[in-house]
Formats: sequence, C-alpha cells, structure tokens
Amino acid sequence: MPTLYPLIIGRRSVVATEHYLSAAAGARIFASGGNAIDAAVAATFVEGIVNPHMHTIGGEAPMLIYSAVARRVVAVNGNMTAPARATIEFFRTRNIDMIPPYGLHAAGVPAAFGALVTALREFGTCSLAEVVEPALELAEDGFPVHVGLAGEDRGPEATAGAGASLRQNADNFLKRWPTTAKLYLPNGQVPVPGDVIRNGALANFFHRLVDAEAEAKNRGREGALDAARDRFYRGDIAREIVAWSDANDGTLALEDLAGFTTRIEEPVRVDYRGVTVFKWGPWSQGPVFLQQLKLLEGFDLRALRHNTADYIHTVVEASKLAFADRDTYYADPEFTDVPMQALLSDTYANLRRPLIDPAHASHEQRPGNPRAMRPRLDGAPESRSWGTGTIHVTAADRTGNMIAVTASGGWIPSSPVIEALGFPLGSRMQTFYLDERHPNALKPGKRPRTTLSPSLAMRAGEPYLAFGTPGGDQQDQWTLQFFLNTVDFGMNLQEAVEAPKFSTPHFHSTFYPHNAIPGVLRVEERIDKSVRAALEARGHQLVVRPPWSEGHVLAVQVDHARGLVFGGCDPRGQLGPVMAAQAIGW
Repeated sequence: MPTLYPLIIGRRSVVATEHYLSAAAGARIFASGGNAIDAAVAATFVEGIVNPHMHTIGGEAPMLIYSAVARRVVAVNGNMTAPARATIEFFRTRNIDMIPPYGLHAAGVPAAFGALVTALREFGTCSLAEVVEPALELAEDGFPVHVGLAGEDRGPEATAGAGASLRQNADNFLKRWPTTAKLYLPNGQVPVPGDVIRNGALANFFHRLVDAEAEAKNRGREGALDAARDRFYRGDIAREIVAWSDANDGTLALEDLAGFTTRIEEPVRVDYRGVTVFKWGPWSQGPVFLQQLKLLEGFDLRALRHNTADYIHTVVEASKLAFADRDTYYADPEFTDVPMQALLSDTYANLRRPLIDPAHASHEQRPGNPRAMRPRLDGAPESRSWGTGTIHVTAADRTGNMIAVTASGGWIPSSPVIEALGFPLGSRMQTFYLDERHPNALKPGKRPRTTLSPSLAMRAGEPYLAFGTPGGDQQDQWTLQFFLNTVDFGMNLQEAVEAPKFSTPHFHSTFYPHNAIPGVLRVEERIDKSVRAALEARGHQLVVRPPWSEGHVLAVQVDHARGLVFGGCDPRGQLGPVMAAQAIGW
C-alpha cells in the first residue's frame, strides 16, 4: 500500500527517533564507529533537549537490548524509585488522597541517566563524552523550537488538544515556576517555531559529567563511566538535586540517590506465530502486550481481515481483558507477588478467551483469577492510564545489536526546572496508590508501575524487530496493532506503522486522575464508515478521531538473509506534540 513516508533501508545501521536532530545524533555516532546502543544513547540525550515537554534527563528511560556479543535480550530497568520519606502516611498528614501529577511531591529518584550510562557501559563502545557531545552542542549553542514544543497560536481555542506545549503551560510557568519561564519563555513570551533556546545550565551539567569521566580515565572506560554516574548520584549534582527538592517540599534525600541502582534483568517473553516477543516484567505494563497476544493467538486474524469490524472488535475486547489484569496484579515484583507465569500461561488464556463475545462490547472491568485458574475474579479491587509525554528511540546495526528505549518523565510541565542543572524532576510517583491494599501501593524504595513499554522480538533465534511509541496506556494497544500488521498481515515496516489505528480508554487510568471510560472506542477517521457503524451496533461507544491521531510508532527491523536493516517512523508526529519522526539508515 502507498505510504506517506518511505521505508528506510540500510546495510549497516538504522536509527528511528521522534526528532530529526536526535536521529542525526544517532547517525553521527554510527558514522564514527559506534554501535546501536551508542547511537540510541546519544539520540536519547538529544531528545531530552529538543522535546523537553516529552522527556528530560530528570525522568526515566527503561529499555530492551539485544546484545550481539552476549547473544541475548536484556531489560534495563530505567524506572525511578520512591524516596525513603515518601510514605502513605506522609501524604495522609498533608490531607492528600491522590499523589498529584506535578510538583516535587510526585518526584522520585531520577533514573534516566543511570539507565543510559548502564547501557553504554555494558553494551556500548563509546565514552560518555562521545555520546553526549551532540546534546551538549545543542544545549550550549541552542536548538530551534519546533511547533510541537511551542504550540500553535489559533486564538482562544489554542490550548485545546495542545498537549504539553509551552503555549498551553505559559501561565503556570510565569506565575508559579519562574526558573522554567526564564529558560523556555524568554522575555515572558512563548517562542515561535524557529526561535532558538539555549540551556547553559544543562550544558554545564553535561560538562561536569564529562569532566568526571575524564578525571577517572586511568580507571579504564568502565571505571570512567562509573565516575560520571557517581557524580550524578553521589556527588555535587546529587546535592543540588536534593537541595532543590527540599526547597520545594519534596521528599528526596542524599541517601535515596546514593543507594539507587539500575538493574539489568531478564525480560518476560511469549512466542506468537513463530516470533518470540520480549517485554519488561510487571513493574511496567509491558506484559499486557504479551497477554493480548496469548488471547489473540486463538483467533484466525487474517480470516477476520484487517481493520474490519470483526477484527477491531476482537482486538479491543482482548485488550480490555488483558488491561483489567494489569490493573489488578501488576506492580514492582520486589514488593508484590505477581503471578506472572500464570498470567502468561496457555491455560489461563484459554480460560479467558471465551469471555470475548463476538457480538457485544463489554462495558465491565473483568480481571481474571490466575492463581485459582478461573476466568473471573470476584470482588476485584478497584483499579486505576496516561500522562503528559514520552519519546521513543530505537536502533539496530549490522552486527546484530538492537535496542528499544522508551524514555519519559522529567517533562517540563511536571515540576520546575532546577536552575543550577537546567532540567526538572519527574512526576512518576503519581502512578502509585495511597491504599496499602493495592499491589501498586506507595512504599519507600519501590518502583511505580510504569506505562513505558518498548518491545523487542526475535525470529529463528535472531533479532528481528524493535519498536515502541509514546502514549501511556495506549502504548501497548498501538504497538500491538503495528506488530499484528507485520506478523499476521505481512505489511512492511512503514505500512504497518501508518495503517489506521484505534484504542480504548475502557480500563482505569495509570495516571492522575485515574479515570476510566468504559465502552469507549476511539478510531481514526480513515477507518471505513461501514466498519464504524458495525462497531457501534455491537455496543462500542465510538469516538471518531482525526485521520492521523492514534499512535506514533517507531520501529527497526533486521533482514539477516539479505543483510538489510529497515527503519519505520510515524507521520502522526506532525499532528502531535513532537516535531516529526525521523529514521536514518546507512
């Protein structure tokens, strides 16, 4: 089928990102001899500058990596942890019954830098100075503001659907967060596309990290990277983060940062039609992608035909069942006993699948009981989906390395910019519950269940696909459709990215205010009118959205037989909160 963007094909490398400058940074690292992990780390640093409304270094950066040397897939746990002082009682004494979506009350230990350095140290080849150079240049010399960051001026209705743009947040910055206003609203004005923003404090922050690495070069590459990490989590940078937290009624302490570690974990996986799909464990929503696959493998999706009413109904109803389990069971497995093996078992999927009524849309929240192997859970706890912004970066090289990074948090509407460092802290703690009975209840040291959910897949024992998208609770709906487009319907990467998509907010939201909209189904206008009418006849409450509004998938693929690497990026970015996605191959 025709596509708006071309399918990118290379022989040596490919990188796909949310912004052309971050893609260029990844390509620059490839050109200097770096591998896919080096390139993705460099691109993610740049994303934190050019898309600060979507992600900064104060947030999180979980990732999946296939290492060609180790010949295995690993999960880098780039999620934050709750500070020791962040207890349910802390919030109760302040009469707070739900952690707010912004401000220092929602800030945990910033995890992105630790994850990026860990990935670089264990699986990359470059120094921190090399991969951070493009980001440092953009912070120091300035970068041109794009329309997604600035926000469009369309009169009184300008903020409607404007996401996290500067225009939408200008009043808040000017009235409440002067350090953010000083940086992003020069002379008190919203910049227009093409205006240049410089971030001297962030440039200095990068210089300090590079200096720490250089001073420890006698310890070797790994020791030098450790020194940079220590300066962030145990040195003067940590002290500045804590001082800022204290000044803004946050809960962070030096001990929280000093004790923070980035874990490298075994991912969870399932096989689907000859493809092995890897996701993080239940500290993320990642396994919900796998639960959907387990339910859907019992259907002949090709026979249902792509984006027909039968197909969309089946996929959406499977999503509702899987996400009900996510809301009921998923949490940090270090603190909660999550029945992951049972949730992903054939037996459990076979029990749950008959709950999908081919003629009627469900308007209920229907978690199952994997421990007792029953299709329905009686007396299920109330469950709580999506936040401000996220970016995705993915890359592959001809040696077989592959990486998917879905970074988020630390976005500029989440908390004021730390004046000395040039970035804000995140607000991921808002996803915790202030109810001791809930699996995802707040506890010190615990990682909140995150919606961030990149994917990596292998076929015939070789790396095959890496992909992801921004979009909170929608991530594992949009990427599921992309994956099915590729595996079940044989689309090439770009066709699979651009195909019309849909999603449901049926289940309870991960993010503040934790609302649900049962029965609602959002579809792009490009889906045929007759299909939409048939879905409404089954009881779906349809919301028809603009033609290019559902999803923003980025993907890379490796064809080992022909020695090719492919990149696909989503034109939907032009209508969303980012500039426009870019894939570069060589």
